[in-house]
Amino acid sequence: MKKVWIYQANRFFTLAEEAQALSVLQQFVQSWTAHGDQLAGTAKIYHHLFIVLEVDESVANVTGCSVDKSVHLLKRLEQELNIGLFDRLMVAYRDAAGTVQLVSRSNFAQLVKDGQVSSDTIVFNNLLASGEAFPTQWELPFKESWHAQAFVI
Repeated sequence: MKKVWIYQANRFFTLAEEAQALSVLQQFVQSWTAHGDQLAGTAKIYHHLFIVLEVDESVANVTGCSVDKSVHLLKRLEQELNIGLFDRLMVAYRDAAGTVQLVSRSNFAQLVKDGQVSSDTIVFNNLLASGEAFPTQWELPFKESWHAQAFVI
C-alpha cells in the first residue's frame, strides 16, 4: 500500500526554485525514517506547483513522527523559497486549453458562476491519501470531485 501527500504551492515555482526544492526533497526522502526503519519514499514536483510525497508502506509504515519530519521540512522550504505550501484558499484547475491555472477560492467561485468552469473542467483533488489512487483520481472532472460540493454550478 502506498501513502501520498500532496502540497499545492500558493504560486508556481520558478525553475531555479523547483530545482532547489527537488534537491532538498530528494535528500530528505533518502534519509526519511520511521522509528529507525528507512521509508521507501519519493518526492516529485508536478506542474511547477505541487509537491507530492509518496511512501510505499509495504517496505515500512509511516508514523506520526515521520509525517512530522516531512511537515517540518516543507515549512523550512516555505521560508527558504518564500512560498506557501499549506494555503488551502487556492484552487488549481486546467483551463479550456489544458493549462494548469491557480486562483483564489473566490476567483474560482466567480469562474464557476460565469460559466468558465464547467462540470467537465479538470480540477486537482489534493485530498487523496492513497498512492494507488493518485495516478487516476488526482486530476478529475469538477463534477466528480469535492469541488462540486463546495462550488455549485
